[in-house]
Amino acid sequence: MVKKSMNVEEILLKIVLENAITHNGKAAFNSVMKTFAGTYPEYRPQIKQLIPTIQKLIADVNAMEIGSQIEKLKQLDPTSKVFQEAKREKKEISLPPLEGAIEGKVVTRMPPAPNGYLHLGHAKAAFIDWEYAQMYKGRMILRFDDTNPKDVIEKFYDEQKKDLKWLGITWEQEYCTSDNIETHYKLAKKLIEQGDAYVCTCSNETIRDNRQKQIECACRSLTSEEHLKRWERMFSEFQEGEAILRFKGDMKSKNTAMRDPTLFRIIDHTHPRHGNKYRVWPTYDFAGPIEDSLSGVTHAFRTKEYELRDELYFALLERLNLRKPKLLEFARLNVRDMITSKRKIKKLIQEGYVSGFDDIRLITLRALKRRGFIPAAIKQFVLSQGISKAEGEVTFEQLEVINRKLIDESTPRRFFVSNPILLKIENSDPITATIPNHPDNQALGKRTVTVQDAVYISQEDAQRFQVDTVFRLKDLFNVKVTEISKEHITAEFHSKKVLQNTLKIQWVPSHENVDVTVLKANPPILLKDPETGNETFNKNSLITIHGLGEPNLTQANVDDRFQFERFGFVRIDSIQNGKITAVYTHK
Repeated sequence: MVKKSMNVEEILLKIVLENAITHNGKAAFNSVMKTFAGTYPEYRPQIKQLIPTIQKLIADVNAMEIGSQIEKLKQLDPTSKVFQEAKREKKEISLPPLEGAIEGKVVTRMPPAPNGYLHLGHAKAAFIDWEYAQMYKGRMILRFDDTNPKDVIEKFYDEQKKDLKWLGITWEQEYCTSDNIETHYKLAKKLIEQGDAYVCTCSNETIRDNRQKQIECACRSLTSEEHLKRWERMFSEFQEGEAILRFKGDMKSKNTAMRDPTLFRIIDHTHPRHGNKYRVWPTYDFAGPIEDSLSGVTHAFRTKEYELRDELYFALLERLNLRKPKLLEFARLNVRDMITSKRKIKKLIQEGYVSGFDDIRLITLRALKRRGFIPAAIKQFVLSQGISKAEGEVTFEQLEVINRKLIDESTPRRFFVSNPILLKIENSDPITATIPNHPDNQALGKRTVTVQDAVYISQEDAQRFQVDTVFRLKDLFNVKVTEISKEHITAEFHSKKVLQNTLKIQWVPSHENVDVTVLKANPPILLKDPETGNETFNKNSLITIHGLGEPNLTQANVDDRFQFERFGFVRIDSIQNGKITAVYTHK
């Protein structure tokens, strides 16, 4: 039934959004028209007049990230069938129940540092936080941990939000840790007054040596009054590296994280949000538990590498008499032959080995999007790893398998030949072939391709032929090889009937085709010496494949996805002067 509060354009927008969200962010005109006519028959007389409106809505919605599409649909109709179906799908996700979780009360948080584009490991953390919030009808907080001004880059506040929205992840609250710095100062002062923190002016070498030897330094025994004075001097007098605020833990502890760790340090660097207003900044060890507690987080997830710091997390909250969230760790996502380290990625970019964060050899979300992976596949892949602490290594092929299953049915086929060689065809009249865009999905329609007296085929296929070899030009007819040379192959028309056990190959017309260059990632990007462990850049980690595509590709747009038959899935990356560059997704 049509809601009384919705006019026809809102109804159409709702249908377009639902269609887009359920088809990887891209609504299809025919599908939208079918749903509209079938669901709202009272509007059928107006359909012709509404076509321009429908086309505009589809164009507008398809230009949005899927996360923005979800937000828009929630505003328009929070009871949409899309969200009901999503709830049913959640039952298939094998995330275990949360200890102490109360429906409607669960609060999670995603705390990225705004210093780079998000990668597959971040996607795992984000989906865990988001799925649990959804599972318990709670809420997720997006908190930018930006308390190291040297490591914060302004554009990444927005760029990381774009990454999350592309994944389809939404959040109910957003803020920056740096905005609460004054509260952090008050709590730090409280720790000093209680005798639970002290300002240390020892050198880095002394601090490191004392921690190793489990020896307390002379600063530790000074009075709280003296440390309060030193604390004030950190804001004006002390220079960077001359003083730090340390937690008074246990220097004899077997847990090195408790040997008087650093809570605040001086960083004289302009902050993109606060300029030079602050110079004393909290470490993650301090800011993390404080923000989790004060913001109402009930279940805080982080990777297993922080497990040793759990004791410090709760000790700080205990000394400050603050609420303690549930703290849960999961294993980092280790993908064989792939790099998740921001440090290594930045180094590769700085040294010119890769073109940027969207280089297709990386597993940043930008790179995966550019390669043609869809958010639904990434979600299924990362959640399939669960939240176990058990360390393990997954393969990128596992993501490819999931993505292939999800995009196969909706991806049209096209012919492409790599390293083309001319095939002259004798005894054949010009013919126009009608070829299905998908072997099983008739809704994707058909296309026509005209052939005269010659086509291009792949060198790889040509190398398999001998004189008298009979093979089929797919969706056309059979030919018999009569002559082979370095420049071309000559064949004659043989028959139209499909022959059993005969090679079927793709082709493109010789008189009409498109120049296509395919970029293909060839992992690993770094090679490790088995004896020394030293890593070197793999110069063969990116392959460029030149070829020709069928003339119908002239109608393609950037971001369109195709399966080049007998070659693999690709995404159109750029179109310049009639030439196409595509990115290889997977087989």
